[in-house]
Amino acid sequence: MSITHPRRRISSVPDRAGSRPVSPPGWPSAVRPPGAPDWEATAVAWLLDLCPPEYRSYPTLRRHAVVLARFAVLHVEACQAAVNQGLSEARGGLREVAEGAVVEAAVETWQRESARLLGVRREVGLVEEALRGRRFVARL
Repeated sequence: MSITHPRRRISSVPDRAGSRPVSPPGWPSAVRPPGAPDWEATAVAWLLDLCPPEYRSYPTLRRHAVVLARFAVLHVEACQAAVNQGLSEARGGLREVAEGAVVEAAVETWQRESARLLGVRREVGLVEEALRGRRFVARL
């Protein structure tokens, strides 16, 4: 499977000795590219920052990056579901307790959060794929 990018084509193929680590479009800036020195440590730190603080207290999640990534994916997806519910209920549920302008501002806030979470879901998904062994290679 390949992902296209305006300047390069990214493919999931095994690393070649001496190849430069590559991160695909949408990769989180706080995480080093897969295969770079200590990239998994940066992934774990980023994933823990994304998740509820209680996740730090679970040794399994701190020790097993791929398990943490799966938890993070599910957490982000749950946040997306909550945002979608908030959007669907905002106008009807807030109309009785807030003025029209406040309700519209709340709807706009839900929409912005929805857009942000779309990007986060892509990022966390790419990190999970890399932790499961997928590598991205720049192709001309």
